[in-house]
Amino acid sequence: MTVFTRILGKIRTFWEGIRRISGDDAYERYLKQHADRHPAEPALSRAEFFKQWQDGKWKGVKRCC
Repeated sequence: MTVFTRILGKIRTFWEGIRRISGDDAYERYLKQHADRHPAEPALSRAEFFKQWQDGKWKGVKRCC
């Protein structure tokens, strides 16, 4: 394994961590979990998934501050 390959691996790991913390990989994680738990059912589209996620996130908000 070259130094360059190790550096790329560390950058990739760091980037995956940032994506997980920010929620950017939420749809990919959903697809994996859905395939494991419900293989016979069709998965939500990306647009449907994020609509459902946002509706759930903002459902309980009743005031601004």
